[in-house]
Amino acid sequence: MATIVPFGPQHPVLPEPLHLKLVLEDEIVKEALPTLGYVHRGLETLASIRDMDQMVQIVERVCGICSCIHAHTYCMCIEGLMGIEVPQRADFLRVIWSELHRMHSHLLWLGLLADAFGMESMFMHAWRIRERVMDVMEATAGNRVIISVNKIGGVRRDMSPDQLRWVVQVADELEQELDKIKAVLTNDYTVKKRTVGVGVLTNQQAYELGAAGPQLRGSGVAQDMRMTGYGAYKYIDFAPVVEKDGDSWARTMVRFRELYQSIDIVRQLIAKIPDGEIAAKVKGKPTGEIVCRSEQPRGELMYYVRATGDKYLDRVRIRTPTFANVPPLLAMLPGCEMADVPIIALSIDPCISCTER
Repeated sequence: MATIVPFGPQHPVLPEPLHLKLVLEDEIVKEALPTLGYVHRGLETLASIRDMDQMVQIVERVCGICSCIHAHTYCMCIEGLMGIEVPQRADFLRVIWSELHRMHSHLLWLGLLADAFGMESMFMHAWRIRERVMDVMEATAGNRVIISVNKIGGVRRDMSPDQLRWVVQVADELEQELDKIKAVLTNDYTVKKRTVGVGVLTNQQAYELGAAGPQLRGSGVAQDMRMTGYGAYKYIDFAPVVEKDGDSWARTMVRFRELYQSIDIVRQLIAKIPDGEIAAKVKGKPTGEIVCRSEQPRGELMYYVRATGDKYLDRVRIRTPTFANVPPLLAMLPGCEMADVPIIALSIDPCISCTER
């Protein structure tokens, strides 16, 4: 006999109000039905009553954890419509701060995953390392989460040579700290028991269901929007981090390896950063429509902007990666045990405030 059990929106393991109705037979999930809309804020609608400069700060509020990347993507849209050429140094600074946000996001998620396992010491270690990243953002941008450095045409703040050298020093220390917890994460019996073979998403399912980010790359699909070369990514060498098993363990390893990759990207950018201006002059109003894509910590972020030459934009439409990753999550849950649902749900790194805007 089937039983319907609500999972969320308030659940001890969930940092976000994700609500699923689980259809169970005994302890086995047969079907999962989502209910969204608990934190809908209408941020896209504000484009009709806030000018294009004010919208930079508004899109940052879509998700605080990856606010810098939201602002970067939005600015790319406006700059594309207006034909603005962003100074090269600004492109480098934008990507440095974006990669710091990626590290901050992945470390936050790693701590939450450890907390779900009941590994409180691991949780504290992950967030202790994350604090160093937050310190860097505070020292270089003036804030710890929503740093508000991007503006149309470039960035608001520069980094001095001393700051850049300090960021590299901190990056080296972060790498050493990650090495210390790597053995615990990769060799612990409990972690592997709860993740290996759990929540499998095949390569074909990931592609057909439109998975994004680590969820897609954890199933063997080497797709990363950074490889398109937007911003300063075209000046550095890196490859998408890919795992092939498609289970919760594979998605965990993709994110953990991406922490090392982000450290390497920051080092490359600082080694190559050119001198020059940090912002271009902006004149006039945008006209036309455009789509820009970037890579959030959770996957592909897509912005659609339509403008008519007015003070206010006609339309801003955002497609966030968690929105793309919910259908694959619903495909992973049937057949698993009820006890595995929290770990599988966390393995997609859900951001419901992002999804519902």
